Amino acid sequence: MKRQLLLLIIAIIALIATACSSNETSKETSTDNAKKTEKVEEIVVKHQFGETKVKQNPEKVVVFDFGTLDTLDALGVEVAGLPKDYVPTYLSKYKDDKYANLGAAKEPDFEKINELQPDLIIIAGRQQELYDKFAEIAPTVYMAVDTTKYMESFKENVTTLGKIFDKENEVKAEVEKIEKSVAALNEKGSKLNKKALIILANDGKVSAYGKNSRFGIIHDEFGISPVDESIEVSTHGQSISFEYIAEKNPDYLFVVDRGAVVVGGESSAKQIVENSLVKKTNAVKNGKVIYLDANYWYTSGGGLVSVAEMVKEVEAAIK
Repeated sequence: MKRQLLLLIIAIIALIATACSSNETSKETSTDNAKKTEKVEEIVVKHQFGETKVKQNPEKVVVFDFGTLDTLDALGVEVAGLPKDYVPTYLSKYKDDKYANLGAAKEPDFEKINELQPDLIIIAGRQQELYDKFAEIAPTVYMAVDTTKYMESFKENVTTLGKIFDKENEVKAEVEKIEKSVAALNEKGSKLNKKALIILANDGKVSAYGKNSRFGIIHDEFGISPVDESIEVSTHGQSISFEYIAEKNPDYLFVVDRGAVVVGGESSAKQIVENSLVKKTNAVKNGKVIYLDANYWYTSGGGLVSVAEMVKEVEAAIK
């Protein structure tokens, strides 16, 4: 009897030891799985300057492109810092001191950027010559819109942002809405028997933009014919005279007023543009001089909000 009792005690002790060992193994396995889950995923972003490895959901993000800031704001993604020389009015909350002031769009404060130790830097056309300096500090992605294929490039950029910040579904939904509105506008614009001229007013001077240009989305994607097919494509536009505008006699005159958004600029486009020469055009006679919101067109093009608003402005103009 004593022998049977002893064997029973030994068996119980063995079972307890086995259970404890199994529990410890389970804990170790859970810990290993947790560590694997915590591992940060990296995304390879291809852009004009090569390929950049970016960890998903970077915590400290520096943005030098307001089109990108527009998109990140729409997606609810926080940024750590930006240039504050001329922030679009609809993004004015980023003037708050909680966001680091990193200089000007064309004159970044690299010392402050370095102090911030960002996980990701996003730049565009105004900073392209400084790419290497940015890349020395942190992973840097160049994200400008290719105006020769505006909508395709815009979609590619915002989709990339969706992947980086795990917002792919949100981006897809917004892009589908915008593409639908662009298609509807293109259908209307293509049927117009009217021609348009796009100009930038800047300190008393005017320059024209045609197809494949900075503001060429009006012709290329929205379907409205240009009054002049041979306008030179350049960042600053083709310098023109008011005699040129009168001679071309556009049915629609789209005006981007640079002075309304840059530091020290004055919004005086209407006084400059609608002079005695331009008043002879069909655009003025029929009330079709459209002053586009420079916040969207000049400062932050290529964002989820700005592109949607650009469509709305042109759609309202051709009704």
